[in-house]
Amino acid sequence: MTVDGRPLMDQANRSRRQFLSTVAMTASTAILLRPRLGWAADLTDPRVADIVAETIGIDTHNHIDVPLTAADMPGPNIDLVGEMKRSGLSAICMTFATDYQPGDAYDRFLKGLASMDRQLERNGMKRSLTPDEVRTAHKNRQPTVIQAVEGAHFLQGHLERVEEAYKRGLRHFGLLHDSDASVPLGDVYTNPPHFGGLTTFGAEVIKESNRLGILIDLAHANMQTTEAALKITSRPVIISHTGLDTQLGNNPSMAQMMRPRLISKEQAKMVANAEGLVGVWTHLADTPLEYARNIRALVDVIGVDHVCFGTDTKLTQPSPRPGGSGPGGPGAGGPPPAGLRPTQQGPRVGERTNLAWQDQTAGFYYVVVDAMLKTGFTPDEIGKIGGANFLRVFDRVTGHQS
Repeated sequence: MTVDGRPLMDQANRSRRQFLSTVAMTASTAILLRPRLGWAADLTDPRVADIVAETIGIDTHNHIDVPLTAADMPGPNIDLVGEMKRSGLSAICMTFATDYQPGDAYDRFLKGLASMDRQLERNGMKRSLTPDEVRTAHKNRQPTVIQAVEGAHFLQGHLERVEEAYKRGLRHFGLLHDSDASVPLGDVYTNPPHFGGLTTFGAEVIKESNRLGILIDLAHANMQTTEAALKITSRPVIISHTGLDTQLGNNPSMAQMMRPRLISKEQAKMVANAEGLVGVWTHLADTPLEYARNIRALVDVIGVDHVCFGTDTKLTQPSPRPGGSGPGGPGAGGPPPAGLRPTQQGPRVGERTNLAWQDQTAGFYYVVVDAMLKTGFTPDEIGKIGGANFLRVFDRVTGHQS
């Protein structure tokens, strides 16, 4: 389909790239103009290191840029294990998206998995297919990943590809992303609604994922799609990366652009009442302390047992290619603004997990644990939000009860 002589998908991708560049430039300007907020990590507190060591920290939405096309393979080597050890996280849900380049999404999906296979092998890592494998990896102090994908574009109406993806290691399935799949699954929260919520194919994919033991991620789903999905699923679900629409940060321009990507208290309660989880991203939080306060705001609404981390950042270096391979928000993906390409001036603040905040000198989990202690969370609550809640839901989904 074309509009004004250009493919509709090209126009959608161009609009998305413009949006991300605008967001990034707005955020960069805000950082330059904003006074310091009086927060610094106190990593001399012995509780921080103890909590990081004893709990299983999991980022439920982390983009790892890998090549998705034959022309870009094999791609640069990435220090995944080094960045994970620096972060203090035990595991990440390692994701990528296939709806940002032209061509066959199924082929991009397969090449993305192959590229991730290569990076895991050279890092001496493997995917954890069950919650117990995550626990064992943590016990052995071995960083691990849970394979995720953001958007079901690769299915192209082929339900049997869900099982194929499962056999390749997929355990965390984001049904929707920014653009509609060629055979849509439901209405995306940033697009005009077209489908009345969940589509028939979307319902079939949920049922098949339930059967196989794949966690359904309803990030990017609007309220109607979420409500319909919760009526279909027999397993808990997650909204991996978002925030409450009451937590808008300190920059009005940034808040206005990000507002459609936040969820209401009603939507959050809907997921929690179905025994699911909501992940809090790092966007709209200028310091780890503000991030901890955003977590607290969500805990106050749905309870400590239904909240997790879902940063929507990149643990490893962003792709230098225009568009990257995993846009998901202003920190996670899309092309950097002109002059801020990673190969020229380094990653912008907020893009990398271990550089999520200005002047961050320690790994992600360390500074967040410190901030959560300062916000009044107990070590037990931090352990739940840090990873135990996710593993409980992952147990329910996979059928591997601990």
